[in-house]
Amino acid sequence: MAIELESAKVVILDFLTAKTGAKSKFYFNDFTKLFPDEKGREVKKVLTALVKDMKVEYWSSGSTTMYGLYGAGKQGGAEGE
Repeated sequence: MAIELESAKVVILDFLTAKTGAKSKFYFNDFTKLFPDEKGREVKKVLTALVKDMKVEYWSSGSTTMYGLYGAGKQGGAEGE
């Protein structure tokens, strides 16, 4: 079963907006919990679409990838420098 892309984008953006005060970056598994009946590959497609839309950005330490709202968090001010 495939996720309806636009409604899934809204779910993810609502989740990120609601949680922004607590922390700014989230693990991929945090998003798979929002769609328990879907495969990880489908959730990844939604996150990739949001990154392309510049609504969400990913951050990688080399071993871990996290996602957050574009421009939010500690690293948001240093982007593009």
